[in-house]
Amino acid sequence: MEDINCIFCKIANGEIPSKTLYEDEQFRVILDLNPATRGHALILPKKHHQNLYDLPEETAAQVMKLAKKMTARITEKLNCTGFNLVQNNGEDAGQTVFHFHLHLIPRYKEDGQTLGWNPVEITGEDLEKIKNIIAE
Repeated sequence: MEDINCIFCKIANGEIPSKTLYEDEQFRVILDLNPATRGHALILPKKHHQNLYDLPEETAAQVMKLAKKMTARITEKLNCTGFNLVQNNGEDAGQTVFHFHLHLIPRYKEDGQTLGWNPVEITGEDLEKIKNIIAE
């Protein structure tokens, strides 16, 4: 399954050149053209899935296995001291290319990057209500 208008489908399937770090039948791992840090890579499934919601469970499991393998390799080769895995779903969450992809972002002491959010205030009562809604 491929979306003929999807740039990540074209990259994942070799129609557009990339700096490929790894490839198998299901995935291509490439260096990000707009990296947050040195070695920032993307895991791209070769089949088109818009986001995590559309990704089959087996593919999701394989993505995490590949992420573990690639983060170990990148850590060894580039001597990074930490790692962020980032995956955005939907425009409001920062997704800009609507083909599932997982960012592998090596971290280095004083690399100038931040990854975080501004915590909101919430009461124990509100937490309990939210828990009950989700857990139903």
